Amino acid sequence: MQPPGLLRAGPWLSWAMSRCGLEPRPPGKRWLVAGLGNPGMPRTRHSVGMAVLGQLARRLGVAESWARDRRCAADLALASLGDAQLVLLRPRRLMNANGRSVARAAELFGLTAEEVYLVHDELDKPLGKLALKLGGSARGHNGVRSCISCLNSNAMPRLRVGIGRPPHPDAVQAHVLGCFSPTEQELLPPLLERAADLLLDHIRERSRGPSSGP
Repeated sequence: MQPPGLLRAGPWLSWAMSRCGLEPRPPGKRWLVAGLGNPGMPRTRHSVGMAVLGQLARRLGVAESWARDRRCAADLALASLGDAQLVLLRPRRLMNANGRSVARAAELFGLTAEEVYLVHDELDKPLGKLALKLGGSARGHNGVRSCISCLNSNAMPRLRVGIGRPPHPDAVQAHVLGCFSPTEQELLPPLLERAADLLLDHIRERSRGPSSGP
């Protein structure tokens, strides 16, 4: 008997699994990793979570496997990590509504909030710094706030990617929505590599455990 999430996902999931060479796995061995951001703004600081997802897809060999799913308004790619499945997600909604895409995908794949990773920018950390946070408040991040509201939970693990805070509060919006400077762009490739490493190591460790909790 298939898990409920597989039944809800229907023909698309069967096609996607076939395309990615995956077989259905037991509940608790599947994880959703969502890169928060604004569609159409891939090089901005606010969409650095989507850049991390791009690096993750390359590392997992599924960079050419992104497929649009209209039901959750997102691009999805499936990948295997040992015995686990990863569902990679890039929302096609604006940051403030990213949670609607994340929650719908979690429903389709039968996942709980604890099995959903959020990857997003962090103003209070300098560029180059990463931190993995297990649950908690949105800390002023509208994309995370949307996910908490739509999933009705704040238990999602979050990879926070530092983008630095400008010295003047009035410059925050322009800073967040602006593109990385040429100097900052030189720091991005190793940062994205480390972010992918941190995510994959954490997911591997949780996948080995007896339960799916953090």
